[in-house]
Amino acid sequence: MPRDTLFLLPPGFAANGQREFCPECAEIWGLLAWYPALRETLHVVYVGIEHPRGPIADLLGPGKHNAPTLVLAEGSPRTPDVTYNQAGGHDFLPSARLIARHFAGLYGTPMPRGG
Repeated sequence: MPRDTLFLLPPGFAANGQREFCPECAEIWGLLAWYPALRETLHVVYVGIEHPRGPIADLLGPGKHNAPTLVLAEGSPRTPDVTYNQAGGHDFLPSARLIARHFAGLYGTPMPRGG
């Protein structure tokens, strides 16, 4: 069964003359830590901070390189309360809150507050 691909920035990277992390990616790292079975359903790819983020843009097209992004495999289930974006022939979710709502709808994890 094909896996959905989750693109994340690494837990720490150099930017703006200091070590930084991506708060939205941290939301997803936390969700994966709380519910490790989710990781088994995914192909996780870490991308660099620089733009364009080749692996994401290669799938979705120019200008589509946000992280976190979940790209759904063909035939992967969708949840009815989430609106999926489309580009490059793929359905995808370009934010932590949408990704968390997708997981909640499919796997029964908690819904993100305010999301």
